[in-house]
Order: sequence, then structure tokens, then C-alpha cells
Amino acid sequence: MQSAICEMFGIELPIFAFSHCRDVVCEVSKAGGLGVLGALYFTPEELETELAWIDEHIGGKPYGVDVVMPASYAGAGNLDPSNMQDMLSEMIPQSHRDYVKQVMDKYHVPELPADEKPRSLLGWTEEGARPQVEIALSHPIKLLVNALGPPPKDIVDLAHENSVKVAALVGRTDQALKQVEQGVDIIVAQGYEAGGHTGEIASMVLTPEVVDAVSPVPVLCAGGIGSGRQMAAAMALGADGVWTGSIWLTTTESDMTPMMIDKLLKARSNETVRSRSLTGKPARQLKTGWTEAWDGPESPGTLQMPLQFMLTSDAYHRINKFQIPELVGAPVGQVVGSMNKRKPVKEVIFEMVEQFVETSQSLEKLIS
Repeated sequence: MQSAICEMFGIELPIFAFSHCRDVVCEVSKAGGLGVLGALYFTPEELETELAWIDEHIGGKPYGVDVVMPASYAGAGNLDPSNMQDMLSEMIPQSHRDYVKQVMDKYHVPELPADEKPRSLLGWTEEGARPQVEIALSHPIKLLVNALGPPPKDIVDLAHENSVKVAALVGRTDQALKQVEQGVDIIVAQGYEAGGHTGEIASMVLTPEVVDAVSPVPVLCAGGIGSGRQMAAAMALGADGVWTGSIWLTTTESDMTPMMIDKLLKARSNETVRSRSLTGKPARQLKTGWTEAWDGPESPGTLQMPLQFMLTSDAYHRINKFQIPELVGAPVGQVVGSMNKRKPVKEVIFEMVEQFVETSQSLEKLIS
């Protein structure tokens, strides 16, 4: 199975897999696709450790790193990196802090030990993501990916100087055109069905629009892809490959907690919600008591990125540490309804490719 995107990276399958789990990244690349490590939740020191581990275990196969450098966020362009945390923290209203406490008290979530502090910012700003980019480019990555806006031109140029391709996620054609103007090599057209930050246009409509708008720049289709049939549909829409994420959350290599995996395996496709409760920007995630609280009538409203995550990071840390069933959730797409059995990464890819071939052959029979 070869496409222009396969030739670009020297891979066997046009399957790109986003994951925060290094084991998943390695297994996808070793199975013929291209694993992409989400760097967002790692400190620079932790990212260095993760990438060094991947280098040792991926067997020389290509892989990538995904960062978040938003086009717009609170304090953009006016933040002092050395004092960024305090500057942003002062922008959070006390009323919002009080509401977080109200929700946590309602579900009787224990406090953290005094010596345990959550992470409250990390890579949600350009200033926070730049150190991650520097570390990523010091490793033999083949792809650097950015979400929530065009990456700065100097970052694109720096990647190209290191022989690294640059990809970016978009939810509209005008966004795709801006990315191409910035020098991005690959466009990921992410539909409404997708997990995490996503726009309002479904993949069936978005993908061909983006393909037509940016040709000959290669396009990956993202959103609702977890099977060979969906992969075949993406390729029929003009995509050069697929960008996947949610389907790796329940693999045997996934580092999700047992409670979270159980919730995902039982969830139906209509049990996700596109909510600003996580970061301040619309992100599809599992519907929980937490999302309902922030989207409900008593909510004071969410804050601009990265303030919302800073406001709620302590709460998320407590929810996950103590595994509060009503509140535990995760970014996941509508394809969650098809994720009902734990499988190794290699098996997921094998089944996807096998079904892709069968579907393509069925279509050929229709034509003949």
C-alpha cells in the first residue's frame, strides 16, 4: 500500500497515529505506519526522557512529535517566559476558582497531599511549546506537527533546516490555506467527529474541500477513523493517508487507567461532547459530570486558553489520582462507539489494512 505520503517518509502504510503513550508510538511505527508523540503534557525534561526511550526502542523507524502553539490565547505576545505562570494566574477570576471548589465538593473529591503539586501550564502557549520543539528537533524525528493555528514561520524554517517535515491540523479550508502559506508540508483535515480540539465541519465534507484547496500539498483525513472501511472512504475523498488518535486509547499498550479504559470500551458514539471545559477551546471528550457542570446553567463560563486548563489542572489531577467514576474522562472522538475490545496495536493495524483491501476490492467489483 503506497501513496505520496508513504514515499515522503519511507513508510509502508499511510496510517499516522497520535498518542501521548510512547509504547503506542513505537508499535505503530514498527508495524509500518508513523507514530506521533503528543508532547503537550510533558515538561521539557520529561519529553527528553520520552524521546530518548523511543529512539532506543523504535528500531530506526520514523516517528514524529506533536506540539500545541495556538494562534490565539490569553496574553499572546505579551508574556514574559520567566514570569508567565504568575502573569496568567492573575487573569483567573476568583468566581471561577470558587466554582471549581463547588464541583469538587459536590463529588467529594479528596484534596492532594501538601507536597504534591499539579501541572498548570506546560505547552498551551507558544512560549511553553518552543522548548519542546527544540528538544524534539534534537532527536531523529521525521515529522513535527502543530495544532490550533499556523506554527510560527521560524519554527517551520527550523524544522526544514533539520530535514523534518511539518504538518498542521485544520478544521476549515481557510485555515488550510494559511498553513500552506506558512510553508507547512502536510495538512491534517480534522472533522467534527474527532477527539480533542476540533471544528464544526464533518470529515465527509471537510476532507474533499481541503484537498481541492491545497492540492498538490498532501492531506491526511482525521476524525472518526478506526477501521479499514473508514480509511478507504478517506482515500476516496482524496486524502493521501489517515490521521488516527482515539483508537489507540484502548489498545493493550495504552497507558490509560483501567477505569478509563473500561469507560471507553462501554461508551457509545453519542456519549461524547464538544466542550470548552478542558482547555477553553472546543474539544471533543467523553461526557462526564465534569463536562456537564461546565456546560450547565450554573457554570460561570469557561476561560480563554490557557487560563481554563490552569484553573482546572488541580481538579483534573485530583480526579485522576483518586479515580472519581463520575468525573474521570478523556478526549476521545465519536469513533469510541466502535472501540469495544482491547487489542494490541499491531492487531488494530492488521485489521485496518485487511478491511481496507477488502473494501477497495468491493468497490472495484462495483465499477466492473
